[in-house]
Amino acid sequence: MTTAADAPAMEARVGHYYQLEYPYLVGREKVREYARAVQDYHPAHWDEAAAAELGYSGLVAPLTFTSVPGMTCNRRMFESVVVGYDTYLQTEEVFEQHRPIVAGDELLIDVELASVRRTAGRDFITVTNTFTDAAGERVHTLHTTVVGLTAEDLDPAIKTAAQNAMMHDVDLLAIGESGAAAYQKTVRPEVEVRIADGTTRTPGTPRFEDVQVGDELPVRHARLSRGDLVNYAGVAGDANPIHWDENLAKLAGLPDVIAHGMLTMGLGAGFASAWSGDPGAVTRYTVRLSQPAIVSAAEGADVEFSGRVKSLDPATRTGVVVVAAKSGGRKIFGMATLNIRFR
Repeated sequence: MTTAADAPAMEARVGHYYQLEYPYLVGREKVREYARAVQDYHPAHWDEAAAAELGYSGLVAPLTFTSVPGMTCNRRMFESVVVGYDTYLQTEEVFEQHRPIVAGDELLIDVELASVRRTAGRDFITVTNTFTDAAGERVHTLHTTVVGLTAEDLDPAIKTAAQNAMMHDVDLLAIGESGAAAYQKTVRPEVEVRIADGTTRTPGTPRFEDVQVGDELPVRHARLSRGDLVNYAGVAGDANPIHWDENLAKLAGLPDVIAHGMLTMGLGAGFASAWSGDPGAVTRYTVRLSQPAIVSAAEGADVEFSGRVKSLDPATRTGVVVVAAKSGGRKIFGMATLNIRFR
């Protein structure tokens, strides 16, 4: 295990860029599978007629769907570029939806090391994924921020134990061991960036005039079991054993198995779209994670979502909604906001 990351060397790698070797085809059944995993039953994710009624050409992918291909294409970044750490702790996610992704979209995915900053002795690393459709328009941007952890932060036994629990093609023992000698920086080529315009599609949302600052969203409870966590791990490709093995979770310093941060974010996005009426109306979703949801084998977990309208902009007919999430008396989201377009 490594004992400290070389922060100046990592900062020199900021701007490292590559593109996933093949386009990612958004499948209709994958959209439904992911919607089920995040308990989002808005009809536009399930029924093509309902999606068409809102003006979409196919089933609408849930807002956090891009985390699935993001998990695949970021793997190289954390195996060979962002090195010197033994594991990572997710802290913040920003989803920018330029236009909703729909079944049938064929997406090129770019990966870039956006920043490395040291705060209070910790390295905060942000990786940005951009998703471009077949027409050459950027449809989604995803910013993932993690904290890099080294051996000083971990029980020495956890890495070997986790490796024994992981899938056959994941080599945890190699993480953080890559040398600098073979590293070669590649940067994003200078090309025109065209952003997709999805601003006109809001037929399912409330009228702007009917929304007031301070309006509260109906409270919603989501139940999570160990089965839900295992299902999400398979659907999203996040098989970290702290989400299903309580012995490994405790080795990592946790009281028990915890829910994926991305899973709770997906639940939060579905909570908001059930209120707004149109999952494509969100233009930005920002979540800072505070505490994980603890999911016991015997009782599972209850996550309570609430929200209120924080601000409204008459010029753009948009608003900002604040979403709160609690489980077991603990705040799951430190701060979560959605920017929504209204009719």
